[in-house]
Amino acid sequence: MNPIIVVEGRDDTRRLKEVFPEIETIETNGSAIDEETIALIQKALQTREVIVFTDPDYPGTRIRNIIQERVPGVKHAFIEREEAVRKDNHKSLGVEHASTESIQRALESVHEISTEAGKPVISQATLMELGFIGRPDSTTRRQAVADFLKIGHTNGKQFAKRLQLFGITEEQLRAALEAVLENEDKHE
Repeated sequence: MNPIIVVEGRDDTRRLKEVFPEIETIETNGSAIDEETIALIQKALQTREVIVFTDPDYPGTRIRNIIQERVPGVKHAFIEREEAVRKDNHKSLGVEHASTESIQRALESVHEISTEAGKPVISQATLMELGFIGRPDSTTRRQAVADFLKIGHTNGKQFAKRLQLFGITEEQLRAALEAVLENEDKHE
């Protein structure tokens, strides 16, 4: 199945076509996503897989949340902030600045929102025990595991929410943390 990728603008479309010449996109034209665009995404989802691939910043997250709320069933691809920074001036941030490898990785690691009743909920106590909140290094630890799981940049509250949204279990979270820590040990 050939998915349709939802991006923010024409520069994102141009960049994705450099990597995947046959790719089809729907552009939201920034964070002012209108009813016509929502209707187009809904129509596309009736016959094709739809993947939301927005910039790793506040407007990108806002667009992603609006689409998820209005068009349940879309999938999500994330690119990390470091991968989306313009290389020559480090001021601009977006999918259009990402490397071919980063774009390929993001679109190979697509997530679907879990709709099962009784989605796994990872307790605050578990998040504290594992060091994702409440410690001086929590931000670094949380981001390393979020990168590993390909769920995008998050703060503590968003991290817990994304784990639940994507149906990530406590066992999967513990395994991801273990893999990240093992990888850190190898590089020291």
